[in-house]
Amino acid sequence: MPSSLTPTAPSPLRLRIARLSIFVSVIVLAVKYSAYYVSGSGALLSDAIETILNVVASIGTLWAVSFAARPADDNHQYGHGKAEYLWAVIEGVLVVLAALGILLIALHDAFHPMPIDAPFFGVTLNALAGVINLVWARIMISIGRRHTSQALLSAGEHVQSDVWASLALLIGVSLIPFVHWNGLDPLLSALVALNVLWTGFCMMRRSMSGLMDEVPSADLVEKLRLLIAQTGTGALEAHDLRMRKVGSLFFVEFHLVVPNHMQITEAHDICDRIEAAFRQELGQASIHIHVEPEKMAKRHEPGQNSVLVLSS
Repeated sequence: MPSSLTPTAPSPLRLRIARLSIFVSVIVLAVKYSAYYVSGSGALLSDAIETILNVVASIGTLWAVSFAARPADDNHQYGHGKAEYLWAVIEGVLVVLAALGILLIALHDAFHPMPIDAPFFGVTLNALAGVINLVWARIMISIGRRHTSQALLSAGEHVQSDVWASLALLIGVSLIPFVHWNGLDPLLSALVALNVLWTGFCMMRRSMSGLMDEVPSADLVEKLRLLIAQTGTGALEAHDLRMRKVGSLFFVEFHLVVPNHMQITEAHDICDRIEAAFRQELGQASIHIHVEPEKMAKRHEPGQNSVLVLSS
């Protein structure tokens, strides 16, 4: 018995945050490039280059959030939620490519070191950009978690990683006039690149789990098993419980074994109780319950992971 699912309207807040992220990233890019321009620091240039990626990522995030919010249609009957995971993977790839580009710049600067001009002015500008990024990253991460938006969450974590890299640069570039070692500048660029590289790999790993329909946490699956046992009174057992999550929407399906003599209306009432309990626990969910009469069901041994013996 498949449950009906009414598509929800796109979240105005998610779309507004995605649009604002483009504006914020452009402002931060301008400030960081100014920091490089007044100092000539290759490390600050690498930070600015990474921020160019933030601008591209912000545009892609807006596309992903907007596309994922579309309701299901004839060609995409399960909705468009995976667009956010797809973009998060693409953004992760772009992050990795940006890290490799920064490493090349660091390698060039290591063999051709240049003196740094006005480092403190450049550091001050970069610090301002870092503060803007930190505030904005926390906003995106918070809203991404609250609205289960993988695109906003990945974008926020990407920007936040940029903040920690900027902090390291602030300390390192400030030290150059004191240590009198221009080689510190390309070394800092290389550290920025490694941080960006790690962020990109983490983003791809997490997003791929969504694209591959990775099972939610074991605790949540076990909680659903208990809910079936508590609300499925009248049925005999349930098995083949499967679930996945796309954005904020859960997809759940399982087989429910009922006595041979049970009428359709009774089985329907049991399914309604289970579905109500699931929605109270999960929120928005598409639930499919396949009802089987006892004589036609493939019985399972109690204790197997795929079997839920119900109370009677």
